[in-house]
Amino acid sequence: MQTISLKKLFYFEKTPLNVVMAVTTVALLAAFMAGAVAYILHGHHVYNVTRQHPWGLLIAMYVFFVVSSTGLCIISSIGHVFGIPEFQQIGKRAIAGAIITISSGFAVIGLEIGHPMTMLIYNVLTPGLTSAIWWMGTLYGLYLTFICLEFFFLAIKVNHTFSKIFGICGLLVGLAAHSNLGAVFGFLISRPSANGVFYPVYFILSAMITGCYLVFLMYGFRYKMNFPEKITVMLVKLSKILGMLLAVLIFFEAWKIITALYGDMPERAETILHATKSPTFWFGELILGMLIPFTIILVSNAKAIKATVYASISGMVGIFFMRYDLVHDTLLYPMTMLKRSEYQLAPTFVEYFPSAAEFAIGFGGIGLALFMYYLADKIFNLDETSTH
Repeated sequence: MQTISLKKLFYFEKTPLNVVMAVTTVALLAAFMAGAVAYILHGHHVYNVTRQHPWGLLIAMYVFFVVSSTGLCIISSIGHVFGIPEFQQIGKRAIAGAIITISSGFAVIGLEIGHPMTMLIYNVLTPGLTSAIWWMGTLYGLYLTFICLEFFFLAIKVNHTFSKIFGICGLLVGLAAHSNLGAVFGFLISRPSANGVFYPVYFILSAMITGCYLVFLMYGFRYKMNFPEKITVMLVKLSKILGMLLAVLIFFEAWKIITALYGDMPERAETILHATKSPTFWFGELILGMLIPFTIILVSNAKAIKATVYASISGMVGIFFMRYDLVHDTLLYPMTMLKRSEYQLAPTFVEYFPSAAEFAIGFGGIGLALFMYYLADKIFNLDETSTH
């Protein structure tokens, strides 16, 4: 940990990229605060969620952030938990990113929950042991505690034994929490398009891919695309891991669609068919999130590191659309298809578009994460390597 004055804390080299990042971060932070004020003053009326579509962009952004956190935790564990030498150097930076992203996720979801403080109190006083959402909140709370302790013993009071112990605990609890988050969707019996075993496994896979994308972006920005030899070796190996994971994800998605459409099961097949026609799926999820990064890795034999960094930007945009479509597609099909009155129009798919406040808070959470990452990079030595 470095002692730093306030002046030095906010000083940075005025390169075009740094200035763009600074302006973007400030703008997103301002949007987050404006959205938070609107919510505090007017409540859920500033959101476009309804009884028919109760989950919106903020739920999607919460999932986006916790997926990022779990992915970074998994990738960091390759080095300082499992002892792979090339990956030990990313431990502190990845764990710092994991803490930052889950904290941003909690900030976003805190403005979606009606009474977050009441939730915290009764989460302890009246635990819902049969509720997947209760387990999700409890496990993520434990996960955040473990990775904070892991970072403390990695970067502040260095103790490799304790950092490894808390690293293992954080990894196991993080995997449990994240697969449980998938179960929140998988347990929806009334939503056949989501119900089943797919999401608890899919969430872990997509988290690892997200973690790979973020590591490429963090190191691409850190070294301004001029990587030292040691970093290059690590990123080439990470690129191969990412390529394998993307191949598995493509097969996952293909079989999810095929099994949903096979037999033309009412509601399930209609929902998936409608969802796959959306540009957010075939352009956002498929092209940006999977095919562009996978093609670059495949064609270059995982050696085009600079191209993979740029592809990771595309990949993260695709990951956002995956999270958005996950929430929206789950709620697409109306719960009743019967007319309730003589002059009522026939029920159709439930459409949803986020409000300005939802955009401000959701994307403002990214600004919050960028700002916290900037502070962490200034205050702590995230590049220091260690031997375990």
